[in-house]
Amino acid sequence: MADDIKNMIPEEELPEGIIELTDEDGVTNQFEYLTTIQYEGEEYIVLMLVEDEEEDDDEGEVLILKIEKDPETDEDIYVSVEDEEVNQKVFEQFIAMMENEEE
Repeated sequence: MADDIKNMIPEEELPEGIIELTDEDGVTNQFEYLTTIQYEGEEYIVLMLVEDEEEDDDEGEVLILKIEKDPETDEDIYVSVEDEEVNQKVFEQFIAMMENEEE
């Protein structure tokens, strides 16, 4: 799959809650793990890009990826969500979860 993103860095080398992902173009970025959401029998991971502290954005954008198993290694791989409706529904569940935590 061209849209597979693999976690290539051993987790013990990164701060807790931070994962490093390498995309199909070989670009590596660090993300903060926010949560895992179940939707229609599938699991999705919600991440936020770890920005440079010099950038002054009030809120970061979240990335939603579907969790699948690599058939060759049986390791988790994260796949882009192409279906905008599914992406929106998972995002809505994430927002509802965040609002419930604030109460």
